[in-house]
Amino acid sequence: MATAVIVDAVRTPIGKGKPSGGLHDIHPVDLLAHSLRAIVDRTGIDPAEIDDVITGVVSQVGEQSFNIARRALLAAGYPESVPGVSIDRQCGSGQQAIAFAAQGVIAGTYDVVVAAGVESMSRVPMGSAAVGASDLNGVAFDDRYPDGLVGQGISAELIAARWDISRTAIDEFSLRAHELAAQATKNGLFDAELAPIAGLTADEGIRVGSTLESLGGLRPAYYDEAIAQRFPEIDWKITAASASQISDGSAAVLVMSEEKAAELGLRPRARVHTIAVAGDDPLLMLTAIIPATRKVLARSGLDLDDIDLFEVNEAFAPVVLAWAQELGVDLDKVNVNGGAIALGHPLGASGARLATTGLNALEQRGGRYLLQTMCEAGGLANATIYERLD
Repeated sequence: MATAVIVDAVRTPIGKGKPSGGLHDIHPVDLLAHSLRAIVDRTGIDPAEIDDVITGVVSQVGEQSFNIARRALLAAGYPESVPGVSIDRQCGSGQQAIAFAAQGVIAGTYDVVVAAGVESMSRVPMGSAAVGASDLNGVAFDDRYPDGLVGQGISAELIAARWDISRTAIDEFSLRAHELAAQATKNGLFDAELAPIAGLTADEGIRVGSTLESLGGLRPAYYDEAIAQRFPEIDWKITAASASQISDGSAAVLVMSEEKAAELGLRPRARVHTIAVAGDDPLLMLTAIIPATRKVLARSGLDLDDIDLFEVNEAFAPVVLAWAQELGVDLDKVNVNGGAIALGHPLGASGARLATTGLNALEQRGGRYLLQTMCEAGGLANATIYERLD
């Protein structure tokens, strides 16, 4: 059985997902092509060696529709012989792309794969793929959940209530994200992973100068009177500052077999150690990272104490805090260079972005194991363990 290794990983700086954002004028095809081109330029690999380009993208509509992976790889100058496919596991799409790439290598189907992700949320707004659909669920689904599910902001509020996470703890975590990201940027800790584009050389959403007092003055972002009556336990703690930012960006990860890397004279940075995916309550929706983490650890034969760093997508602050509380994880090991609250969350790209950032942080700190997990709409989560190679 082959070993799947990561030779390199790269990402664009993350732009604000609004018309004034630094990447708004970049077509999503060109945004993805930039990372696809960068991964080839950085490694020197002949793109004709690539067996597939697997790309996470959530809003597969408009400019991101009709299999953007294929158009982007051609835009990047890859040979016409290179295939591509676009996948959607919601926020975990980019991480799932890496998992599918590694699984293909392990199974012997692939020798070389680029796993990527892209989302231009300023040009293709979140939820736009569902526009015009009067009924997303059908009869049987609604029969199973007659009271209906809720949006992710409400799910985050329910998590905060059920895990008894205070507004102060939420605001402290949100402030921490920006402080860590600002410090990492100042110290050049992102430089090795970034492929600047359109004059953007650093992540655009990082805010400096916020205080607990200023965050404490923000109003709840998701208050709804009907929801308040349905869930009286919610006391409305989530603000715009404790949610991930709407963003534009792309990332690419070069995955291949260990044997192929040796043949090509390339030094692997890490191996894909263990992969898992899990489902959980679709009402709470964002808690599946808890069983996914337990599942990937059980499969790996490792314990929490063996993991040097964690990358946990900061969809909302209570998601990470509940996960850490449930599993007993030291937050000092989590998102050490900041997370999506500060860096942003370009949906389809975030899974590949977290892997890129996490692997760099692992190398910078001399660690061995990185565990990455992401909550996803519908009550899903991916979890992956990477092992740094000397």
